[in-house]
Amino acid sequence: MNDLETRVARLEDIHEIGQLRAKYCQYLDDGRWDELADLFTEDGAFVGLSTAQGREQLREFFPRLQHGPLTAWWHFSSNETVTVDGDDAQGETWLYQPCVVDGEPHVAAGRYTDVMRRESDGRWRFVERCVSFFWWCELRSGWQPGGMEWEPARTALDPRYATE
Repeated sequence: MNDLETRVARLEDIHEIGQLRAKYCQYLDDGRWDELADLFTEDGAFVGLSTAQGREQLREFFPRLQHGPLTAWWHFSSNETVTVDGDDAQGETWLYQPCVVDGEPHVAAGRYTDVMRRESDGRWRFVERCVSFFWWCELRSGWQPGGMEWEPARTALDPRYATE
């Protein structure tokens, strides 16, 4: 490949990875569980709150989240970074997440740390998507770094924000 073709291919990869990350948020919020699981490699993993590995576990894990105290969520991501090295990529995405826990409005913020791979079908997928939180608090009480009012989120607290 000449230099221009290489540069264009890299930009196309970065765009496709951005689409992968956007689809993750959309499919998760819309409850499109099969499509969400297909965004991961066959043995891909979601880490944070709990760990689910492999598409079958992912298909069960995500909907189960909404059958407990966490009944609704909306994922907004930004500040994406990515480093592409051939068919492998890694990077971070920041997360802002209003949600409902036990009928009360909460708001959370954190980051996803991603490892991705282009598979033989040409599609980029998550090998691992790990979430860590800066804070997760009831909306009425506000938030501060390390604030964790929803206990399950404490397991995914970003250590840089730990206050204890």
